[in-house]
Amino acid sequence: MYSKEETQRLKREFWVTFAEKYPRKWMLYDTKIKDFSFKFFVDNKKAQVLIDIEPRNTEKRIAYFEKLEALKNILEEEFITDLVFEKDYVLENGKTISRIWVEKLGVGFSNRNYWDSIFDFYNEKMDALERFYLEYDEFIKDIEN
Repeated sequence: MYSKEETQRLKREFWVTFAEKYPRKWMLYDTKIKDFSFKFFVDNKKAQVLIDIEPRNTEKRIAYFEKLEALKNILEEEFITDLVFEKDYVLENGKTISRIWVEKLGVGFSNRNYWDSIFDFYNEKMDALERFYLEYDEFIKDIEN
């Protein structure tokens, strides 16, 4: 078991090593949609690539989610499979967001033997989500229709 400081240091090293292996600028929060972001997540059970849709306005949040849901077949056939779509995902803090994600189970940041497979997973899945988003962003952004 690691101390809190050791865990933080290891996690920092994990992210630095990832950035060195895949030195590119990821889109993440730069989607041009407020409260709509791409995220990486890792703990000691899984690694995930996420789309979080978090507007405070529930109608707006659901409208963005439904836009992505409408593109689900294209997304899965042309870009990425095994996505989980959850319209009402409740965070630990009690906030409800919409979340779409893909995950790799049975891996963790504290075991360096998993790092390369996590990094490759991140690169492949996030790249696919970004390419999808760049192709369909105008449709996704237009929630007035």
